[in-house]
Amino acid sequence: MSKQYIYIAQASKEIISCKIGLTGDLEERLKSYNNRTGKSKDNVYQYLFTCEVRDMKQVEDDIKDEFRRLREEKSKEMYFYNKDLFEDYVKFIKNHKMFIKEIFIKTDIPKEEVKIVKRITPSLEERGVTRQDLLQKAQKIRNDEFYTRYEDVEKEIKMYDAEIWKDKVVFCNCDDAVDTEDDRRTSAFSLYFIRNFKKLSLKKLICTHYSSAVDLFNQGAKGYIFTKDGFSEFKDYPKGYNGSFDDPVSIKILNEEADIVCTNPPFSRAIDYWNLVINSGKKFLIISAMTNPVTTSFIPYFMDNKVWAGFNRVDYFLNPKKEIVSNRAFWYTNFPIKDRPKYKRLKIVPIKEIPDEYKEYDDSKTLIVDNCYIPSDYKKPFAISIFPIFNGILEKGYKIIQDKSYVPIVNKKDKFSRLLVQKI
Repeated sequence: MSKQYIYIAQASKEIISCKIGLTGDLEERLKSYNNRTGKSKDNVYQYLFTCEVRDMKQVEDDIKDEFRRLREEKSKEMYFYNKDLFEDYVKFIKNHKMFIKEIFIKTDIPKEEVKIVKRITPSLEERGVTRQDLLQKAQKIRNDEFYTRYEDVEKEIKMYDAEIWKDKVVFCNCDDAVDTEDDRRTSAFSLYFIRNFKKLSLKKLICTHYSSAVDLFNQGAKGYIFTKDGFSEFKDYPKGYNGSFDDPVSIKILNEEADIVCTNPPFSRAIDYWNLVINSGKKFLIISAMTNPVTTSFIPYFMDNKVWAGFNRVDYFLNPKKEIVSNRAFWYTNFPIKDRPKYKRLKIVPIKEIPDEYKEYDDSKTLIVDNCYIPSDYKKPFAISIFPIFNGILEKGYKIIQDKSYVPIVNKKDKFSRLLVQKI
């Protein structure tokens, strides 16, 4: 009988996701990924984990069931990825009754290298290319960068009192390009604030554009300033400035000029970004992965009341080809939120009124509740998913009591990561 395998694979240019699947031939499966038509040659797949199992279909079905909230609906194999989630996937597989033996696990995943561009970006003529050349190039570049849609920016910002923006300096510091002649080549964040500058009574808008290995906007590392007197561009760039949010120039703007930060930081660098912006003490409104509230690296921020959920989730983005792609994200902020519409989704009732199908106890006798049911008369810690956080449970008399993910074990099997909360 032929051997059966379960694997976790990842593309080098798609570091916020991974593929979990089954195969009878590990070598051939990896070849098939790397030989797909239309895939960039430098976007190489590699295995992060492989193992032999007795019934690969059974294991795959159980993975789909266990991690259904982390799985891309339109893809048969795609799951969200970060270090903590990877460890959860591996732990679940190795504890499965069909697991035989581990074959390979990658412990050191290299970071994507980026090219630092020179201070002065040559013109199209100097580069010997035309605008059409750039458009054709854009059709071939990798499909793993996510750009926020204008409607999602507009939908969230409209939920806040316009007074919070009055006479404030707004800083968009993550690949927020500006083109004064073509809105299509301007970041949604930059465009929204430019269009609504007077309506929001802004004092100043500062936008910086990150020049990576692929500069889709052909603008290099740049910064832009908007005031009530008009538009200007940074001129004196220090040597080696790349426009990144953690470049010394960008950090100086954050600390010395900005009042509010509003952008979509790269998911792959969210830990660094959150640490920088939250510790700056500035107000912020940002988009980040939907799984952050149950990820150990981010839980302390929620626990210490330094960040909480905004109003809306974001399910769709644009890739560099301007195609709509799905990816689960949410807005996060430190602006006070009153009368959150999603409060009504919380079902805060006595524990006896919670249906049995939405409550259970794990092997350590910790209560687990689902479907946004919250026990109103339960004094001990209990485990919840991310959704009560988005619906405002932390504003309803409950607090997070553990600064890391809680993984319930039910009948000796790990369940998906949760948060431990308790009534205040």
